Amino acid sequence: MSELDQGQRAFSSFRVLNGEENHSERDQLFRNMAQLFSFVSAQCDDEQVAQYDEVLCQLAELVEVEARVHVAKLLAPLERAPGTVVVKLANDVIEVARPLLEFSNVLSDDDLIDIISTHGEAHRMAIASRVNVPERVGEAIVEHGGTSSVVRLVRNPTAEFDAETLRRLVARARVDAEIAHDLRARTEIDWSSLRGQIDEAAGKVLEALGDVDSHVDPIAAGKINAVVYNRMRNRAGFSATEWKLAYNQVKALSDRRQLDDRALARFARFGYGHHAAAALTVMLRVEPEVFVKWLAGQDYVAITVALRAAGLTPELFESIVGMLPWRDLPTEMDKRNVLARFEAISRDEASGIFELWRAHSFRKRGAEDRAATAAAL
Repeated sequence: MSELDQGQRAFSSFRVLNGEENHSERDQLFRNMAQLFSFVSAQCDDEQVAQYDEVLCQLAELVEVEARVHVAKLLAPLERAPGTVVVKLANDVIEVARPLLEFSNVLSDDDLIDIISTHGEAHRMAIASRVNVPERVGEAIVEHGGTSSVVRLVRNPTAEFDAETLRRLVARARVDAEIAHDLRARTEIDWSSLRGQIDEAAGKVLEALGDVDSHVDPIAAGKINAVVYNRMRNRAGFSATEWKLAYNQVKALSDRRQLDDRALARFARFGYGHHAAAALTVMLRVEPEVFVKWLAGQDYVAITVALRAAGLTPELFESIVGMLPWRDLPTEMDKRNVLARFEAISRDEASGIFELWRAHSFRKRGAEDRAATAAAL
């Protein structure tokens, strides 16, 4: 291609991005860029993802609904997708938003909760249909949703309910026979434990739901106490699946320039251990396998130094270190010792140690790469 042809092509693209071309050319560019990203997303670094994100966001403002629907379907199944454009399209009209709301793992719980509170039933029904609906998301649907989205949620076998959400569902069942019927079908709910946690009016509704106690082992129910359904899993320990999901959501948060101490505090508040670990990995600029190795090895020293170097306050450090997905839960003694070590070292000292480690790590990796190259030759 000649320089003149290249210049004309670049000028054409410039005009498209500035809305000076016809709809068909803008739509085609939007589709092509999303298609290309879907092919290369696994190989893109953060800077490349940011470039795709910026251009796709600009084009999303200029194209027709059909093109946005097409791109949303392309982005929905990707494990790593540009965070800003995904959130933008997920807040679009339901035809555009539906595939992302139903399938995209890039959308965080906070993203979904915001959409639940600001959009209508169609958006809430799509979210209620997701393969996994965490407790906080389900709680938001019950709080803001109408019968259609709440029924869809209750019928979703993967939806998780905490005690407060179940109390609200029982209250709604007092005036909604469809919700009452679907609640009765949830045989995994520990009705015996729930019965002691709700008010008298809701208790009468439980009685109206029928003989649900026959589904509950009374011995097991006594051991569960505040746990209101027997699908509640032990959240301690590292899960590769949860890590992968959390890491991609954190990267999308970083794409939107929203990864900071406030995000860490939010993860700590809601007990999102894998998200907190993934966020620290990105903020510290270390390889994911390094942070995972620290967690698997119960390496309190490495994480204490790294988090002190990152500038966390003692309060935020204390709230995070106890809920990270360690191999084994830290004991109370472990937590006290770690906090004492954190407070005993200054940020400057921690930064010096951390940077020395980083330099040594990079030199070691470079030597290994050179050795591998020499062996191949």
